[in-house]
Amino acid sequence: MIADLDVVQRFRGLRVLIIGDAMLDSYLEGTAARICSEAPVPVVRKIAEERVPGGAANVAANLSALGAEVFLLGVTGDDPAGLLLRAALRDRGIDDSWLVADAHATTLHKLRILANGQYVVRFDEGGDGQYSRKTRQELSAALDHIYPSCDLIVLSDYNYGVISDALLGQIRRLRDAMPRVLAVDAKKLARFREVGATIITPNHLEAGLAAGLSADDADVHDIQATMRIGRRLIEAIDAEHLAITLGAEGVCLVNRRGQARHLPGHPVPRVSDVGAGDSFLAVIALALASGASAHQAARIAIEASCVAAGKRRTSTVSLRELLQRISLQVHAAESRGGERELGPLIAALDAARAAGQTVVFTNGIFDLLHAGHIEFLRQARQLGDLLVVGVNSNRTTRLLKGDNRPLNDEQSRLALVRALGPVSHALLFDDEEPSAIIRALQPDIHVKGGDYAGVELPEAEAVAEVGGRIVILPLAGAGEARQLVERIALLTGDEIGAEL
Repeated sequence: MIADLDVVQRFRGLRVLIIGDAMLDSYLEGTAARICSEAPVPVVRKIAEERVPGGAANVAANLSALGAEVFLLGVTGDDPAGLLLRAALRDRGIDDSWLVADAHATTLHKLRILANGQYVVRFDEGGDGQYSRKTRQELSAALDHIYPSCDLIVLSDYNYGVISDALLGQIRRLRDAMPRVLAVDAKKLARFREVGATIITPNHLEAGLAAGLSADDADVHDIQATMRIGRRLIEAIDAEHLAITLGAEGVCLVNRRGQARHLPGHPVPRVSDVGAGDSFLAVIALALASGASAHQAARIAIEASCVAAGKRRTSTVSLRELLQRISLQVHAAESRGGERELGPLIAALDAARAAGQTVVFTNGIFDLLHAGHIEFLRQARQLGDLLVVGVNSNRTTRLLKGDNRPLNDEQSRLALVRALGPVSHALLFDDEEPSAIIRALQPDIHVKGGDYAGVELPEAEAVAEVGGRIVILPLAGAGEARQLVERIALLTGDEIGAEL
């Protein structure tokens, strides 16, 4: 299993063919201090102007900033916006020679005017998709020429006509002969139902519309409903994975077998979501081509989109920024989980799930280990293929059981649990309840002892978020534990909280 940092390091030098609707994003910014005398509109005095790649061109800019060698296949008009887009791409180290210039087309251009930091209006140009036969032939010839030398293919389709049905058929034929990772982000998912994508990345609104819902019915906060939408779509679309992006809520990941998981997002101050989806697409594609599982790739891509969402306007995420972000997240996870091997463990579980295995999780203090614990863990293991056990740290044990506990330090308790036959993996965690570690590990089943029957578990929400279920098993040996506690108390004269 590859660690997240190693996956990102592998981005360097990957050769990526990006096909789609390349745009120019322009920003004119100024100050508004008075109303125009000619009409009731603000007079904006310009103070700044910025021209950046947008649409598929912004995906290309992200791929390049992440260390990949990029081939951008698209169309521009023979107009000023096309020249500005090409210049912006060259400034970012991207070869614009694979963009086809169509003399009869208008370059896709989004011009945003802002006053005092607020949008005033956006003007759009281009987008009729009426490209000449010669342009179509040049796109097809370029695809045949570039494809064999690339490691992965990325399609960024805004439904403006660059990716025609004929081009999709050509991509399918090329992939049948020379398989490559294929990542797709498209406004109209139905057009890509037979392309055989490795992963498709609609946002929650696009996924809902593709599933036949109205825009009002696509609730980004209803994770369970999004999972149902994902399962419905994956049945209708020929793709290995579907990653429905949910903004700050994270991603809902669904595989071909209909297994759905929620990967939580992170809060981002001063959110700007222009282009964050492009960063997500670029990173998830590169991660998959670097050997990551879909779960790991989506997790890394969430970190990239958080970086992009924290920037102003259309922006990119650099390799250095992503490595720094991943390093911080790994450090934070290790601090929360108390185990240096958390990253590799997550990777191991991702691989197990990809192979169709079921992951079971339970947690406890395991200070007074007895035969009842062994039987409980044996039954838990029988519920799935892998059993992961979270062991409370010394600090949280004292909070839960009192200052006289634990009797055995955390490393001793962890070693004992790891040595037990039913246990596949064990790790320390430093929280009073296991919600954080459940969100990190994403178990299919969370097991609790019979003493929790009828109790509202604080981690129940986390279990639901990751698409898991809770199973209550009888906990034998409680009387044995009480007797052991009582004997220790008599011998030491101390009050010791009983662990059942």
